[in-house]
Amino acid sequence: MSEHAVAGTQTVPIQITLNGEPRSLSVSPVTTLLDLLRNHLDLTGTKKGCDHGQCGACTVLIDGQRFNSCLQLAVMQDGKAITTIEGLAQDGRLHPLQAAFIEHDAFQCGYCTPGQICSAVALIEEGRATSREEIREFMSGNLCRCGAYTNIVDAIEDVAVRRRQPLQEAAE
Repeated sequence: MSEHAVAGTQTVPIQITLNGEPRSLSVSPVTTLLDLLRNHLDLTGTKKGCDHGQCGACTVLIDGQRFNSCLQLAVMQDGKAITTIEGLAQDGRLHPLQAAFIEHDAFQCGYCTPGQICSAVALIEEGRATSREEIREFMSGNLCRCGAYTNIVDAIEDVAVRRRQPLQEAAE
């Protein structure tokens, strides 16, 4: 018996790891990952913006890579690890990027912030955040209608630099 059945006449069983917790679900073949997260699992941090993969508000991490959840069918996630904004904080402590977004005032309305942060986590893990220009380029799939881009780049750069420093000091 599945932990949670998602609306639809026909369902498909899937196993995922969601924010570090194994989950058994039955999902309709037409349910997007975004709708599964928001409407059926009550993880509303992931936002529905354009619903066409153009704004990045729905960005989540799937096996550590960033994806627009509005373009992913939930059934395609069988066996995968999915991390949403709700899963980034550990042991009651904000993820360094969450803290940096607060410190650098990298949001105004906050609607795009969860997607921005998830995308930035992957960007730093990919090792591509080596300059402000690269950060801007590789974050270009995440739009901010409020125009907080300068502060967003500041926050990402701050975390990327702090992350690289111990590696550079160890090499010296």
